[in-house]
Amino acid sequence: MTPRDAADAGGGRWSDLDRPPLDETALRRGLVREGSLWSGLDVVQRTGSTNSDLVAAAGSGRAGEGAVLVAEEQTTGRGRLDRRWTAPPRSGLFFSVLLTPGEVPVTRWGWLPLLTGVAVATGLSRAAGVDTALKWPNDLLVTVGGEERKAGGILAERAGESAVVVGVGVNVSLRAEELPVPQAGSLALAGAVSTDRDTLLRSVLRSLEDWYGRWREAGGDPAGSGLQETYAAGCATLGRTVRAELPGDRSLVGEAVAVDGDGRLVIATEEGVQEPVGAGDIVHLRPA
Repeated sequence: MTPRDAADAGGGRWSDLDRPPLDETALRRGLVREGSLWSGLDVVQRTGSTNSDLVAAAGSGRAGEGAVLVAEEQTTGRGRLDRRWTAPPRSGLFFSVLLTPGEVPVTRWGWLPLLTGVAVATGLSRAAGVDTALKWPNDLLVTVGGEERKAGGILAERAGESAVVVGVGVNVSLRAEELPVPQAGSLALAGAVSTDRDTLLRSVLRSLEDWYGRWREAGGDPAGSGLQETYAAGCATLGRTVRAELPGDRSLVGEAVAVDGDGRLVIATEEGVQEPVGAGDIVHLRPA
């Protein structure tokens, strides 16, 4: 049976010829090697959530640091605040990594999603040629038709006492009619020079390995590793008027002026108070 026959028989792996499957063998060969952070890489055709699967694998001892789990399709992917993240099969990068930064104080682990944001933005900019920005704490933004759109997100979860699973979802080839909401975007719609997911994933994982190594060598110090400065430089939230939707049905409006040493967004209110925000939903407000 040919690949096209398989697709005709019920949506096989070549059911959309513009979206070829990832080459698991080539990815392993390029990323899993002696001395690399990445200890294993698996590609599954369909799963509920790569984060949930990798957390379970870590808990049962089936996965260690550097394990990478990639899905061609996620059916119950989650973003921040438990929002659903869905996309057509093979239209994006949906993967999770397992990290065990044992030598870094747990109080600094909150930087991991921000670190991943920097790494993903850097890797995609290099491989896709798309100007990317970060919305605090970990949304990836691209420009489509002159408008700022969300093209990706990051979710970090503890896996026991000693590990963290970081999940990444990026819209790569989504067409306008496939966007889940009007505010969404994709690398293709932003004019990417390449939407080859193998190339993009290799670039992102190499960038993540580099940034994670710097951060660990600095004992998790965001300033000493250069992470804090780099995140601030690429953060589209800073300098903007924002509204922070905080726990307890409280909101805060002001100018986002800094990301502090704990990774919190510092908001300066009209009353002259600078309040750090560690958790909440941030809305970029348009100038009056």
